Order: sequence, then C-alpha cells, then structure tokens
Amino acid sequence: MIQRAWKEVNGPVGALHRLLQNDIEVFSSPNNLGSASMSSQTVNSSEDIFDSSLNLEDIHYKEGYSVGYLDGLNSGKDEGKQVGLKKGFEVGEELGFYKGCIDVWNAAILVDPTCFSSRVQKSIKQMDELLNKYPFSDPENESATDIIDSLRLKFRAICATLNIKPEYDGYPKTSGIDNSGF
Repeated sequence: MIQRAWKEVNGPVGALHRLLQNDIEVFSSPNNLGSASMSSQTVNSSEDIFDSSLNLEDIHYKEGYSVGYLDGLNSGKDEGKQVGLKKGFEVGEELGFYKGCIDVWNAAILVDPTCFSSRVQKSIKQMDELLNKYPFSDPENESATDIIDSLRLKFRAICATLNIKPEYDGYPKTSGIDNSGF
C-alpha cells in the first residue's frame, strides 16, 4: 500500500520532512516563499539523504533575500518619513520667516507710507501674493518649488534694494557651503 503525505516546514531551512521509507510518494514544495508548484516523486532512502543538501544554499539565499527585502521596505519608510518631516519643517520655517518680514515691512509702511520707495512697496506686495499662492495643503503640487524659488529671488531683491542682510540662519546660503547636517 502506498501512503500519500506532504508536510511543509516553515523553519529557517524551509525544506520538507523526508520520509525514509520505500514506496512512499511525497509531495514537496522546495520553495516556501509563496511558490505554489508541487511535484510528485517516489523517494528512495539513499537519494533522500542528499536532496535536502542540494538546494540548501538556494533556499537560504531566497529566504535571506525576502527577509532583507521586507526589512529594507520598513526601514526605508521610516527614513523617508524622518527626512520628509525635516524637510517640511525647514520649508515651513523659511516661509514663516518671509511672512514675518512681510508683516514687519507692511507695518512700517502703515506707520510711514514714504519709508520705502514705490518699487520696494510693489515688490513687498508681490512677495505677499506669492506667499499666499503657496500650496500648503498640497505638498506634491509642482508649482511649490517654483513659488519658493520666486519668493527667495524676490526677498533677495528687496534686501538688496534696502541694503540689508537677513539674520536668518536657515536662509539658503549662496556660498555653496552645506550646513544641513548630512
């Protein structure tokens, strides 16, 4: 009488339990990484001793790859979240700095309308409009980069016209020195 049995091992090796009896049919799945292929074979006890050794390297390689891949996905998500939070904070800090400068300049204009030339007042108004157009609720909007570049340019132009130098540490440096900490 032929007995039929199959048993998948979910251990580190991922091999099948081998039955060491003659005339027993074994259904095996050498790959425990989701492969649904099964083969039927009659196992001889002398062949059975070496079969598990032949695919050992391949089994360990595939298992290590799948574990490493999943660990990479998890650590990549965590790292991406941290970088995104840091970059978002930096952009928000820069935009807040610009908003503070605009508010101070507008307050100075309210106190003394002749303190700035009409050209500077126009530039301040344009900078305020650019800041109001920034897509805070849609960070993936492609216009965000263009708007922030325009804000930086407008801010530099106003500072050059007023002959002032901003005292903001987070302001992007033009000297090419990277102080971002990476």
